[in-house]
Amino acid sequence: MLRPLCHPLPRLHITGFLLMQRSNIFGRQDILGSWLPARYISNESVELKTYNDVVRFSLDKSDDINSAEKIQKNKKVKMSKKAKVNELRFYRLKAKKKMNSSNPEVRIRYKLEKAKRKETWLIEKLRKYDIPNPPPETFDPEILTEEERHYLKRTGEKKKHYVPVGRRGVFGGVVLNMHLHWKNHETVKVICKPCKPGQVHEYAEELARLSKGIVIDIKPNNIIIFYRGKNYAQPEVMSPPNTLSKAKALEKYRFGQSLEHTSQFIERLEKELEEYHQHLAKFRKGKEDTTTRC
Repeated sequence: MLRPLCHPLPRLHITGFLLMQRSNIFGRQDILGSWLPARYISNESVELKTYNDVVRFSLDKSDDINSAEKIQKNKKVKMSKKAKVNELRFYRLKAKKKMNSSNPEVRIRYKLEKAKRKETWLIEKLRKYDIPNPPPETFDPEILTEEERHYLKRTGEKKKHYVPVGRRGVFGGVVLNMHLHWKNHETVKVICKPCKPGQVHEYAEELARLSKGIVIDIKPNNIIIFYRGKNYAQPEVMSPPNTLSKAKALEKYRFGQSLEHTSQFIERLEKELEEYHQHLAKFRKGKEDTTTRC
């Protein structure tokens, strides 16, 4: 028969080793029995609790405590407003010191590093606006005779309506306007302004791919005449989905302009640095010649 517990057992907290029981604890008069140290040392802590004459064990792992401490250490400490202001002030003073340096090489190199950082940032920004071109669709192009081309060219030149392509370049709104013009007219005139030399042909290819129109003529004053085709049917979605919106096209243009000016500025700084090194080499050479003569 099991001997009932007359009094609550004391709370034991044993750390650093495991306890092994030699015999059944309920088969001896001493409820704890005889314990032996374990063969391998463990980091666990064994806790013996008694509640309502029931013996319970609980294990606490020290690894969990260590992991919690590591998580707390890895948490970023929030900087105060004053610390942020002081840090910004430090960087500004550092930059001002380089800009006001008496050595021209230090000034040029500082500007060059700053411009290169801006260039990489602009390239990353422009990558967001790159739209992957879909695979080319296979369709039978309409064959026009020379007489038909001449007639369409003359009619396209005479008409006053046109679609402008400005600084935003080709985006969804340009293709939409072309389809709206083709609703009542066979031809449409696209005026590219401002336009870099050679960029008109790129615009013509892109607009022909997006609108599925036929390029009749490209004028030297950056005017493209498009023909809608004999079997033209107005699409349900006139603005292609794989094009930029008006706002995003403007953002892309601004980033592109900034990148162009930054690259030109970098070239100019590199040229200045090279000229400075040449001047320094000439000065040192002249100084050596004077010392040898003396």
